[in-house]
Order: sequence, then structure tokens, then C-alpha cells
Amino acid sequence: MSPADVRITAEPIDNGRCKFVVSEPLHSGGVRRFASAAEAQGSPLAEAIFAIPDAGIAEVIVSGNLVTVVKSGTAAWPVVGKAVGQAIRAALAGGQPAVAPKPAAAGNASDDDTLYERVADLFEHDVNPMVARHGGRVELIDVQDAVVMVRMAGGCQGCGMADVTLRQGIEAMLQQHVPEVKGVVDITDHTAGSNPYFAAAKK
Repeated sequence: MSPADVRITAEPIDNGRCKFVVSEPLHSGGVRRFASAAEAQGSPLAEAIFAIPDAGIAEVIVSGNLVTVVKSGTAAWPVVGKAVGQAIRAALAGGQPAVAPKPAAAGNASDDDTLYERVADLFEHDVNPMVARHGGRVELIDVQDAVVMVRMAGGCQGCGMADVTLRQGIEAMLQQHVPEVKGVVDITDHTAGSNPYFAAAKK
């Protein structure tokens, strides 16, 4: 498959974070998180993303066919996203793995990586099948310092019961299966739901 055939969908989460969904898998060995250009050495994809000028790339997370990019620069996502797309295509065309295998565990970052993998597994097998019955979906965005960041989509976005689902359903599951998690933060813009169960009260 040529790089031109690779489909990449950008899903901006907020001004500082964007998820890129790629039609080809980029990394099969769990989650790789890069918090600096130095950590990205040896992984062509992460190296190229950190090298994007004026973006202020702060973190790159690669898992399967997903790439989450965190930036501190003021450049808009349409501009940065184009460069990220080029970096993804170049990494896939490079002939070597886009992401190097994870080095031996060291320090807190790997703890978050391990938690991310366990939480992602829980979401895939338990959380999303549960919320899918109501037409919803919960996306795992990140794990930072043992705090899970999620975004609700589909029927969950804008739903008046979203907070109940989050606190009684998702948090309870996490406490049971991944007790190391310290908390859950919902970063969904619930007022932007395309099909909210309960419209936001008019001010």
C-alpha cells in the first residue's frame, strides 16, 4: 500500500490535543508515550511529529492505529494536522517500524503507560459494550498521573445522565478493575452534542 492510500482522520479534542485515526496500524506493542523529542529518538513517527516547527509538541501517544498529539504552540490544528499527516505517511513509507519497541520500564511515565493499556482494555471489553446499548461511546483520551481523561461521544454527549454513567458506571468499574487509577476527568463538550437527550437549559 502506498502512503497516498493511507486514510487519516483528525479529531481535535481541544486547542491543545488532537487524535489522529489512521487506516493502517502504526504500533502493535501496546501504548508508546513520548513526552519529549529525546524520548522520541529511534521512533521515526514520533521524531517527525516533535520536529514540526512552531507547534510546541509536548507529547505523542501511539497505540494501534491511533496517534494522540499534545501541543502547547498557538498554531491551529488544521496547520499542525497537515504536518502530522505527512509525518504519519512518511513513517509508514520508511520501511522500518514507525515506533520502536518500548524500552525497559523506568519511572512514573511507564506507570501511566501501563495504566493506559489496562484502562484501554477495560473500555474496549466492558465500558463501551455497556454504553453502546444507549447509543453512546466513551473514548479514552489519556492517563496522566493516574488520572484518566475521557471524552463521551454518540448518545453520551450532551446526555443528562452522562455524569451518572461516568461516576457510577465507569469510575466504579475502574475502582474494581484498575484500583491504581486516582480519578476520572470528562473533557467532553456536552453542549455540542449532535443528538443530546437533554438540551442545555436556555440562559
